[in-house]
Amino acid sequence: MKKSRGIAVILVILLALAGIAYYASIIISSTGKGENKNIKLGLDLAGGVSITYQVESENPTSEQMKDTIYKLQKRVESYSTEANVYQVGDDRITVEIPGVTDANAILEELGKPGSLEFQDPDGNVYMTGDQVANAQATTQTNQTTGAKEYVVQLTLTDDGAEIFGEITTAHIGEICPIVYNDEVISAPTVQSAITDGNAVISGMSTFEQAEELASNIRIGSLALELSELQSQIVGAQLGSEAISSALKAAAIGLVLIAVFMIAYYWIAGVSAVIGLAAYSTLVVAILYLFDITLTLPGIAGIILGIGMAVDANVIIFARIREEIAAGKTVGNAIHDGFQKAMSAILDGNVTTFIAACVLAWRGSGTVKGFAYTLMISILLSMFTALVVTRLFMNALYAVGLKSPKLYGAQKEHKTLKFISKRYLFFGISLAVIIAGFVFMGVNKANGNGALNLSLEFVGGTSTTVDMGREYTLNEIDNEIIPYIEEITGDSDVSAQKVEGSTEIVFKTRTLELEEREELNEMFETQFGVDTSTASSTNISSTISSEMARDAIWAVVIASVLMLIYIWFRFKDIHFATSAIIALVHDVLVILTSYAVVRLSVGTTFIAVMLTIIGYSINDTIVIFDRIRENLKLKRDVNRETLQEVGDRSITQTISRSLNTSITTFVMVLLLYIFGVSSIKDFSLPLMVGIVSGTYSSICIATELWFVFKTSVGKKKVQ
Repeated sequence: MKKSRGIAVILVILLALAGIAYYASIIISSTGKGENKNIKLGLDLAGGVSITYQVESENPTSEQMKDTIYKLQKRVESYSTEANVYQVGDDRITVEIPGVTDANAILEELGKPGSLEFQDPDGNVYMTGDQVANAQATTQTNQTTGAKEYVVQLTLTDDGAEIFGEITTAHIGEICPIVYNDEVISAPTVQSAITDGNAVISGMSTFEQAEELASNIRIGSLALELSELQSQIVGAQLGSEAISSALKAAAIGLVLIAVFMIAYYWIAGVSAVIGLAAYSTLVVAILYLFDITLTLPGIAGIILGIGMAVDANVIIFARIREEIAAGKTVGNAIHDGFQKAMSAILDGNVTTFIAACVLAWRGSGTVKGFAYTLMISILLSMFTALVVTRLFMNALYAVGLKSPKLYGAQKEHKTLKFISKRYLFFGISLAVIIAGFVFMGVNKANGNGALNLSLEFVGGTSTTVDMGREYTLNEIDNEIIPYIEEITGDSDVSAQKVEGSTEIVFKTRTLELEEREELNEMFETQFGVDTSTASSTNISSTISSEMARDAIWAVVIASVLMLIYIWFRFKDIHFATSAIIALVHDVLVILTSYAVVRLSVGTTFIAVMLTIIGYSINDTIVIFDRIRENLKLKRDVNRETLQEVGDRSITQTISRSLNTSITTFVMVLLLYIFGVSSIKDFSLPLMVGIVSGTYSSICIATELWFVFKTSVGKKKVQ
């Protein structure tokens, strides 16, 4: 690259970055209304709409309620991936949709849940709405006229497909009406036998008509008939204070990371800072452009992305320093450093991306939201490290910054003997994990539950109180909630402000009658509240058994696919097995921290686990990549060679592991220092996970690989 071109590249990158940063600042500081709307925030950050439905049927069964809640959950995720649906009392269901403010519009679009029947030409019901898996409005081209048609695409359950096939076979050329709440909403004529469970309803004159029919069919497929009981706009659970504190923590963290990178890597560090700035601003822009709802678990995905963006740069810079130390010119070192770092960056990011894709596919609610932000973060971190940083570094070299002293040379360190201490490391890990199970057993024996499950898992009591005046989030946290915690005996208390009123909804564990009376008395004596206006009701968990099942299956499938990918890339099942066991290790260590400290286990628990799984596998892959490279340099491989290669690979990458962990840890620590209580509950176990993930990559994964390689399988090395 010529000097003039280098100057041009630097100017273009800086101007583009300034433009994106300006655009991002407008998004963050905008009012959130009209054309100036900002990033869509979840209910926990910015509030939204809460709608409560009354079940029309008398004495609905538990299965009917669960089925209806699960189907509603899947349906409202079209408004936001962070929507929550949960049971209130015995026969009510509440839907909370973040990022929206018009309850009437939502109700109109969602439709009124009711009974849906499919009838034969004689009016006999042959199929009901619960046998419809999905209904979507779409367009197709008429094969005869070539004209565009507006249709509804029906997908039936296996049971529904069998029945539908029999009816359509018997009534070709006849009308089989679809009836919703005793009203015919469509009267399609059977054109042919449909036996594969996929049908098309045609005859709509506009796409809006097709959407309305599809909506009625979807909502009518619920197991129970529902009617709207009440709707309200709720204030944020975390609020503007939480957002401003998170932004403050992010700003300070990025500045500290920038200072560290420049001080440690010099000119290369300057390039990394430009890449990291590009990553941060592009994340904001992408969230806005694709209308993605951001919540606390989503912030976890972005934090992981920052860690991976820093990590990619650190891997590259370490390689460049090694090439300079080997006697190459700076220009060749930059080229070769990027080339040699590519496999580690690619494998680490692909394995994490696989996990994110599976979580987006199988997960629901907060898990899906986390997955989307994580996928965006991975792609942007790779782009900024491999494109933006590389362009900027080459441009700096082109304008005259060519001295090796400006980039540094990797010093040869004495190989550290990690593998010989493997049984000590295994023993420490087992002791920590066993301690976790012991604490869980003691907690359960004392009647406190093995883990401190939050309302999101076990449900509780919702108490609505008119406080007589508006309270800020800090006032609620510091002046009201401590009194409630004294009554409930735990810290799992959340609050929502009802917009446009002075009402606050407090959610606690399930309260007995005496505790409810004590709570009312506290509000009256401490805050002068008229308790005759207060109301309490029991609520179900927002994390249903189906959602928990989806999350578990997502993690299992992701782990299997990551194992297959690592096996394929490294051509050795021992690498894959060791990496997955190291992930299980990290999950169990975090579980120990939750059991010992009695942190609340809720949606943030899922976010923490998923974040550390992504973080840890990426760290492990970097070390394994170096082992693979070093093994290629050996002609003869025996037990001593494997141990030497393992120790040398860890030593060569340990500074990179520690540097990445330190920068990520600083970001999370600042969130803990500046964050409100809910963010602290999220940050503390995340810090534990970062330490555990680093420890397992250095002290567990490679040591397991050595044990498996020398002791397990037909091709074990003696």
